[in-house]
Amino acid sequence: MSTDTDAVADHCGTVLDTVSGAVITERETLETVLSGFLARGHVLLEDVPGTGKTLTARSLANALGLEFSRIQFTPDLLPADVTGTYVFNEKAHEFEFREGPIFGNVVLADEINRASPKTQAALLEAMAEGQVTIDGETHALPEPFFVIATQNPIEQDGTFPLPEAQVDRFVVKTSLGYPDEEGELEIIDRRAARTDRTPTVTEAVSMAPAELRQAPEAVHVEKEVRKYVVRLARATREEPRVETGVSPRATQRLFEAARALAVVRGRSYVTPDHVARIAPEVLSHRLVLTPDARVDDVEKRAVVADLLDEVEVPTVSYTEQPST
Repeated sequence: MSTDTDAVADHCGTVLDTVSGAVITERETLETVLSGFLARGHVLLEDVPGTGKTLTARSLANALGLEFSRIQFTPDLLPADVTGTYVFNEKAHEFEFREGPIFGNVVLADEINRASPKTQAALLEAMAEGQVTIDGETHALPEPFFVIATQNPIEQDGTFPLPEAQVDRFVVKTSLGYPDEEGELEIIDRRAARTDRTPTVTEAVSMAPAELRQAPEAVHVEKEVRKYVVRLARATREEPRVETGVSPRATQRLFEAARALAVVRGRSYVTPDHVARIAPEVLSHRLVLTPDARVDDVEKRAVVADLLDEVEVPTVSYTEQPST
């Protein structure tokens, strides 16, 4: 493993430890979110209120030393409320651009499915292009630019479900979930030990975020592992319960996410285990099930789990043996 990979892995471990000190959730879930950041993608969290989504986003931004911005999506939110607009400056007698809350490094798009499709599209266009265009002028978003969007899976009244093509813009979709009894008790214990309702997180790394995001590009992926990624993606298109399998873009995202996870776990190469570990988060939300499967309440993650059991896992030799 190269020194650079070692350094990045140490920084990733520090970030995870720091965020874990504020958020009670599975470490694997935080690894998924951090992998989404390193893969230069965006993350979709689907959870009920009160599970720590906002705290996770803010803590990650603080640990990385990045600017945090939060947008509460509502049915009356307009695209300009997200991207910004031109305001007339009476002193200068000219219009000047006033940035919207999307101009942050880590942007929490809270309850994205409560906004109208037009407003959703404004956000998702910015996610895809890294810029916004207003009145014919293009404004670049900060670098890095990372969106964590949330959805409430319970309350559907007054919501506008994201179209499948827009959900595909998120490199991974995951859930924080409820903590176990021990974890929930720890939340109370932590609250009792401080006077502030919300824990604070300070910058935990000295390495620039751009360096962290560059690290996956140096991760080695054997040809057999690349074939494994492709076979998994193609298997979704042949699955009888799936009406529309994942696109070639999803195949690329799985490849990128697996490399990012390898970095988070301190490896300079990708193993089949890395691919299998991140595949449900990358592929599940991109599947369109058949009407019969939806009637039978088939879970998308269950479909991916079945495919992981069916697709042959390659045997790959490494000069450095992966740790268990």
